[in-house]
Amino acid sequence: MSVWEAILLGLVQGLTEFLPVSSSGHLTIFKELFSIETGNLSFEIVVHAATVLSTIVAFRKEIAKLLAGFFNLKMNPEKDYIFKICVSMIPVMIVGLFFKEQVERIFGSGILIVGLMLLLTAILLTISETITKIREQRSGGASEGKPVGYKEAFIIGVAQAFAVMPGLSRSGSTISTGLMLGVSKNEIAKFSFLMVLVPILGETFLSLIEGDFGVAESGISAMALALGAATAFLSGLFACTLMINLVKRARLHGFAIYCAIAGAICIAKSIWG
Repeated sequence: MSVWEAILLGLVQGLTEFLPVSSSGHLTIFKELFSIETGNLSFEIVVHAATVLSTIVAFRKEIAKLLAGFFNLKMNPEKDYIFKICVSMIPVMIVGLFFKEQVERIFGSGILIVGLMLLLTAILLTISETITKIREQRSGGASEGKPVGYKEAFIIGVAQAFAVMPGLSRSGSTISTGLMLGVSKNEIAKFSFLMVLVPILGETFLSLIEGDFGVAESGISAMALALGAATAFLSGLFACTLMINLVKRARLHGFAIYCAIAGAICIAKSIWG
């Protein structure tokens, strides 16, 4: 992998981690499109860590407030919120513990599955935006939605677990599910991005101790890794801020159209070469 290829994939990872178009699916597409190969998972580990860092920076005030409340001896809204995030993690933990090999096989199955999951992402985005607009029209535009409860947290967590499929957007799935459940637009964007921090950090840690990270074995230079990570961080910070504003306005149809077109192209390329 050259320096420019690392920068390109870092840009793709950072933008698509937060925009509802699937980062894993787009990494697969761009790797196949430009015939980019890596020796192991080192690059993926680094750029995922970079996007986690961008999330932490974007939500630094909220995270600091949650941590301060968590270490308070008394029960408080911050502890309650963290417990809801823990509940949302249960489904993806089950997938990671018991279905890891099956998921890894799916990731190596080419772009057909990516295309199908992108179409599913488009459907979810369209349905959620439509339901949100209907709900607002019925309430005269005054519908603020409800906060995330424990039931909603678990269901949103199930959506996140299904989003391990390449091409099925994690942010698209969780935000769409939250909107369909009637969760506030302001609340679901924040919850969607915060709930993924621990699973990604945990996955990164497991990859490190299992030996998946090795710069020498990856065939990627330290400079390429560093620039890929920097690009993923900066583009991720931009995409995270952008997505929060778009969700507040319930403007997801553009991403739905994009996912539908990209999915159709992937399916066509897989069938007809």
